[in-house]
Amino acid sequence: MYEVIVNAHMHSFLSDGHATYQSLADAAMAAGVDAILVTDHNVHVQGADRYYHAGKKKALVLVGQEIHDQSRDPQKNHLLVFNNKRDYSSLAADPANLIDQIRKDHALSFIAHPFEHELLAFGEPDISWVDRNGRGFTGIELWNGMSEIKSRSKSLLQAAFFAFFPTYLPYGPLPETLAFWDDQLVQGRSCVAIGGSDAHALPMKAAFLRKTIFPYEYHFSAINNHLLLKEPLTGDLQKDGAMIMEAFKQGRLFVGYDMPHRTHGFSFFAQVEGGRVEMGGNGSISRGATIHAHLPVPTEMRLLRNGKVIFESHKTNTCTYFTEQPGVYRIECYIQYRGKKRGWIFSNPVILK
Repeated sequence: MYEVIVNAHMHSFLSDGHATYQSLADAAMAAGVDAILVTDHNVHVQGADRYYHAGKKKALVLVGQEIHDQSRDPQKNHLLVFNNKRDYSSLAADPANLIDQIRKDHALSFIAHPFEHELLAFGEPDISWVDRNGRGFTGIELWNGMSEIKSRSKSLLQAAFFAFFPTYLPYGPLPETLAFWDDQLVQGRSCVAIGGSDAHALPMKAAFLRKTIFPYEYHFSAINNHLLLKEPLTGDLQKDGAMIMEAFKQGRLFVGYDMPHRTHGFSFFAQVEGGRVEMGGNGSISRGATIHAHLPVPTEMRLLRNGKVIFESHKTNTCTYFTEQPGVYRIECYIQYRGKKRGWIFSNPVILK
């Protein structure tokens, strides 16, 4: 498998962001990101996918969409769409039908910031996902970098601190989101977890002060998706885009917070009689299975089965665990950074039956 880094969920000048695609690609190349997924609000741009180059560096820009009902107040039920060939914004009022149409078109849909809290000090409402009728979405945004400030801030002062010092903000996915994801998986529903930046690069003006809050370069160095591809990226737009979308669809990825320490090189799989089962895969446990995990550096690691911790280790970078129990297995890891234990790696599951 070949690991590539993809940052997802960002906004350009075409909606409420503040950058051109070229500027986004430049920021991605500076951060060492292989590809980005732009998802402007209710805007569909046809034919915008392309590679950008700067010397020997390159970044693939793929353009999707973020859909929400603009007539609703507050505007809940945001849905990220990848690999779409048409505009879905006219279907936003009925999330169940929206998801169904996206699935029929062989595009991918991810519930954006499923849970969050309002931040009234900045006039920001709670825009969680509240529709419970939809089924068949590809997955959920397990960790949203921008939305987290609304849920973690307890005061205007704390929110302002995070805005000026964003590296102190990311704590990890919200407990409610983790619980929702585990519930989907235990019920036997396919649900891929992804990380999202929700990057806007917000300009701030106060007296003589001019500052960009949460710039794109920050986001691209923070919460990323690390995809496992069957072949390396080739530079061919169509082939590479298809490989990336297939990895998202299958869940062959983990969410990594790359600022404390790069998560590149993490591995998690199950060895069964029929061979090796990677993240997003299914395998038979008829004769038992050995779970393997390896971290880039030693830290706290938890192995979960059906949402419950069954093995935990500290200051280690390997896990080998034999099991004869069927279930949904996943790994989550935590690391000390900026004086606090923070979420670091969240794998997609291996399912053993």
